[in-house]
Amino acid sequence: MAIDGLDARLIELLAREPRIGVLEASRRLGVARGTAQARLEKLQASGVIRGFGPDVDPAAIGFPVTAFATLEITQGRGEEVRRHLGGVPEVLELHTITGQGDMLCRLVARSNADLQRVIDRVVGFPGIVRASTAIVMENPVPLRVIPLVRHAAGGGS
Repeated sequence: MAIDGLDARLIELLAREPRIGVLEASRRLGVARGTAQARLEKLQASGVIRGFGPDVDPAAIGFPVTAFATLEITQGRGEEVRRHLGGVPEVLELHTITGQGDMLCRLVARSNADLQRVIDRVVGFPGIVRASTAIVMENPVPLRVIPLVRHAAGGGS
């Protein structure tokens, strides 16, 4: 879905202040309340805006270690592996990939020692043939989408 400058400004405002009301958002954006409401509904219906939940920092709740594991999966066992990994709370994301490996997952743990427990739980499943894990040292560019939103709206990078 294509977005325009108003969509981008609305998304950016909601990213900065997720609890802002539609009336206040419309006031700050300089548009009618109905316009802001219609744009918000359109962005939600199209899947551009997926939710308004809290942005939780795993480190702040006791999981400061982050790692990425590339997994090689036994052919035909992908769905079972997905279900298995979906049941591991420390697996924050799972992606199917091309190249080396079949899946990439982002893991968190309480410590490096605890990471071993998490990895053992992840790979201790018959459908996972091999895993390669990389521990995150720092995160100089945290997950962000606002620069992409601006770019998609034609505002450059």
